[in-house]
Amino acid sequence: MDLGLKGKVAIVTGAGSQIGFGKAIAMTLAKEGCDIVATDVDLEGAKKTAADVEAIGRKALALKVDVTKMQDAVDMADATIKKFGKVDILVNNAGACTPPKPFMKFVESEWNKDIAVNLNGTINCTRSVLPSMIEKKTGSIVSITSGAGIQGGMFTAGYSAAKAGIIAFSKCLSKELGSNNIRFNLVSPGIANTGFARQAPPGLLENAVKSIPLGKLTTAQDIANAVVFMASEAASDITGQVLIVTGGPDS
Repeated sequence: MDLGLKGKVAIVTGAGSQIGFGKAIAMTLAKEGCDIVATDVDLEGAKKTAADVEAIGRKALALKVDVTKMQDAVDMADATIKKFGKVDILVNNAGACTPPKPFMKFVESEWNKDIAVNLNGTINCTRSVLPSMIEKKTGSIVSITSGAGIQGGMFTAGYSAAKAGIIAFSKCLSKELGSNNIRFNLVSPGIANTGFARQAPPGLLENAVKSIPLGKLTTAQDIANAVVFMASEAASDITGQVLIVTGGPDS
């Protein structure tokens, strides 16, 4: 199937980790013909991802971006347009999660960080690319949410609230800007063996696998495949939707 991605320009936030979703998303988009802007607060990690994109024959740009800062997001969009002339795709992947604990043990700075990185970061980056997309009357924005944002997650109140907010935000804009041929979709990953999960208490991942119908952790490539599909022309009639990729309906 031709996904219609050849010659597209895609920004992927949170693409610095070499074991995370962002790197896999960037590489999969590149393999489908996209040029990539890899952003992260970890510039060296973003540069590694960009170098790997260039190694397979696509153009790439690495940028240091703190998604919690609106000016960083604006500079990101401006740098992309300066180098490539356009922004076709934005993947809001950058995220953070305070270690789980009862809500009454959270302090304000912790839930503020969860909301700043996940929700405000998505809003900032989306806002920064929309002027160009509206002008060209085309664009696809895919944001990473979570089962915690759909069902609520025990001991993750701030993170869950932020991820739920991303869903509402995306659905709102899918209605508001659909007439501009701009699509807004989300991917909700299952438990994956990435940096987030590796911070979990010992034994948690092993026990989690037992409750997953397909009997395996979600991989970064699983999420990359879903994101690339939702970003592509193959999904041109899909907007305002959450694609759940968890290995099972109740995972």
